[in-house]
Amino acid sequence: MAQILTSRQAEELHRALIAYLTANNLTSTAAALRAELNLGEDVFDPNTAKKYEGLLEKKWTSVVRLQKKIMDLESRNATMQAELDNATPTSRQNKDPVSWLPRSPARHTLQSHREPITCVAFHPIFSSLASGSEDQTIKIWDWELGELERTLKGHTKAVLDIDFGGPRGNTLLASCSSDLTIKLWDPSEEYKNIRTLPGHDHSVSAVRFIPSGAAGSSGNLLVSASRDKTLRIWDVSTGYCVKTLRGHAEWVRDVCPSIDGRYILSTSDDYTSRLWDVSIPNPEAKVTLIGHEHVVLCCTIAPPAAYQHLATMAGIRKPPLTSTAEFMATGSRDKTIRLWDARGTCIKTLVGHDNWVRGLVFHPGGKYLISVADDKTMRCWDLTQEGKCVKTIADAHGHFVQCIRWAPSVVKAGPAVNGVDGQNGEMNGTPKKISALAPGAEAQIRCVIATGSVDLNVRIFAN
Repeated sequence: MAQILTSRQAEELHRALIAYLTANNLTSTAAALRAELNLGEDVFDPNTAKKYEGLLEKKWTSVVRLQKKIMDLESRNATMQAELDNATPTSRQNKDPVSWLPRSPARHTLQSHREPITCVAFHPIFSSLASGSEDQTIKIWDWELGELERTLKGHTKAVLDIDFGGPRGNTLLASCSSDLTIKLWDPSEEYKNIRTLPGHDHSVSAVRFIPSGAAGSSGNLLVSASRDKTLRIWDVSTGYCVKTLRGHAEWVRDVCPSIDGRYILSTSDDYTSRLWDVSIPNPEAKVTLIGHEHVVLCCTIAPPAAYQHLATMAGIRKPPLTSTAEFMATGSRDKTIRLWDARGTCIKTLVGHDNWVRGLVFHPGGKYLISVADDKTMRCWDLTQEGKCVKTIADAHGHFVQCIRWAPSVVKAGPAVNGVDGQNGEMNGTPKKISALAPGAEAQIRCVIATGSVDLNVRIFAN
């Protein structure tokens, strides 16, 4: 057998062994070892032996302690490597917007609201962000600089939702409230309150502009969801309610239009979600999504970029291209997220949050779904890995996270087609929707996410 220890190390070990045996009254064994090693009293006297007492125990405990330390370090290393592999498999991914995921800490923490934040919305062109709160105000921020620009007052109860959009050549901000009204604010007129839409019989919980394309609309339609169990479609240029959608049995919590404005997805306290076809004169629920075991709080419609991954999860070989609402996601108080196809089949249930799921947004690149919840976390689900949770930002906020939005993509220049100017990205003065890009035009993903929380903070996660 090859000698591992040097002669000096071996000699020290032998002496430590003899000292250990002697100290433990194993005198005959100590004497036998002395004899075999030719270590007589003249060479290894009692005084010298005292120096080696306890040495073997010290070395032994040191080894055990170091072993534990090594195991702890290996475990931490494995965890960090797994996070690195899942979140950013290559250094290139940090620069690739399609694979970008938010990370802690946030770039900015915006503070000014005096009550919990309920909603956030990005201006489609400028670096403005609006936030709504239970303090009855809306605040406009410059999210790039992290500065407050102005405070809008007008609602007499909690502001529950906000959205940017509106008719051609006029990007408006819509807000809705527990005061039963919807208000329209014009950024081009110092955010003046230009119209108030009354009509709902209870709190208005969600509001979204419907992209142009539905029933020949020119982007002047707005949809609202209310505790009065209805959805209403408004013409913002006249202020009239043009359609009322009835079908939910309880409070309608959230609403999301498809990118072409043809479909609307809604969620409710009746544990269901409904997909409505609003392109027909009398809109009806095309499909009802049944499966959640509690109130459904939030919803979103998947972008076409996600179809290939969701089709694989649904067991379909070729992603369908027939509809702008082929796949959807809903989040509930049952702590789960469900992914659905257009037939109303639940293709996957994502489990991971420890509390109510409050907000959902698909990554514009199509690979991920991002969620926030009352467990104070933001989670990233990889649709290329069967919806596996690949990243958790545990300290997203210090309290319940109530809302999340992804900044709209910027349209890069393309050739002018049918009155579409590729340079300024406008069609008759209207910012182009990504769904109706001119050939040659390209949507550039902005890696910016905003979240709002009961901790009174708005946070900006940006690349």
